[in-house]
Amino acid sequence: MNTQFTSESRVGDAVAVFPKASDLFKANRIDFCCGGNKTIEEATKDKSVSINELLFTLNSLYSQYTASENEQNWNEASFSAIIDHIVHTHHSYLNEELPQLSPYVTKVFRVHGQHQSHLALVHSLYHHLKTELEQHTIKEEVSIFPLIMEYEQNPTPENLAKATAALDELESEHDQAGSIIKQLREITFDFTPPEGACRTYQMVYKRLEELESDLFQHVHLENNILFKRLSAL
Repeated sequence: MNTQFTSESRVGDAVAVFPKASDLFKANRIDFCCGGNKTIEEATKDKSVSINELLFTLNSLYSQYTASENEQNWNEASFSAIIDHIVHTHHSYLNEELPQLSPYVTKVFRVHGQHQSHLALVHSLYHHLKTELEQHTIKEEVSIFPLIMEYEQNPTPENLAKATAALDELESEHDQAGSIIKQLREITFDFTPPEGACRTYQMVYKRLEELESDLFQHVHLENNILFKRLSAL
């Protein structure tokens, strides 16, 4: 078995090398996006998971893994290719999903909130997250990503300084979004609707979990690959 990963491997690096590791980490409630700089040992410290079992599974899966010819290695992709993927995959998803899900979150709160008080917090957190993400994606597309692509076309020290000036701010915003989605998971009991929940209620929880999954992949690609590579220059 290929022992690619050890207790000292960083979570974000593991997903960068082996994208399917994200499924294993997500199943064990290990944050691989905002918490990507933690070692696997640090990430499992407060979890009910055996680090030895996790590493065995991770390395076993990696040994079986064969990258297909069509799979993109983002560690080797250009900055512009990464940005294009982020904008047309993750930003496009958020631009469509956030406003479409909003009225359903409100409907569930209005219909069921009187008897299930946690739905008031779900409603509040979701709309806070919606505002944060909408403002964040606009900032990236209008102000930050053009500077990164300008540096790629003309890699001067001055352009690099401009391209990296706001990276800490963007990562801080990622942390805020990650904190909100974590709270949503906790108060919804891992997005598990109560027994007898109506179809709209079930649909809202399912789509919140899908939003979490996309956000994890989105933030991982920015924090652990795009921003990390830029910061290392």
